Amino acid sequence: MSKLTEPPVNLINRLKENNFMPYWVESPSDAKKLFYSTILPEINPQVVSFADSLTLRSTNILDDLKSYEGIRFIDTFDKSLSWEERIERRRQALLVDLFLTGTNAITENGQLVNLDMIGNRVNGIVFGPRNVVLTIGINKIVKNVSEAKKRIKSVSAPLNAKRHETFDIPCKDTGYCMNCNSKQRICNVWSVIEKCFPKNRIRIILINEELGL
Repeated sequence: MSKLTEPPVNLINRLKENNFMPYWVESPSDAKKLFYSTILPEINPQVVSFADSLTLRSTNILDDLKSYEGIRFIDTFDKSLSWEERIERRRQALLVDLFLTGTNAITENGQLVNLDMIGNRVNGIVFGPRNVVLTIGINKIVKNVSEAKKRIKSVSAPLNAKRHETFDIPCKDTGYCMNCNSKQRICNVWSVIEKCFPKNRIRIILINEELGL
């Protein structure tokens, strides 16, 4: 998908109708500017954390947040920690003031569709953190929930599996979810969010570029 020549007004309106707070920017750097100039001051969080998202990482928002004055940042991917310690931090991240991540797919009707291995990302989006900010590239826009699930099974999940060199799961070779029984299976927890509750808890930064998986 090439860059859009104009904002997806219908999608933005549907997101507003579904009680999300959407924004439209042209690039990852614009997303970072918007976050620090508008979103962060409005939320004014004391504790912040995140779940893995290549789109979020492309904005470089996290780099400054880790040392931002007045904010305690819970790093859930600190490689100096053991796996058990990182899992504990991901549990702590479910009670922060601000939680950042991305989404696997967003429908034209303004629904969010995600598939997780552990569940910390989908749980953080759905409930727990007081505020959520999602960064989403235009390649994640699909027609409906059925197309979202198809995209996740055939694009997001296999490509995400390939990021983990030590994972031995069949979709790395087939390029499509095989509904495996592997201990390292990454397709475990689905979530479909029809509407945001409470209103405006989830802010969505739509970025006019193909980003993430």
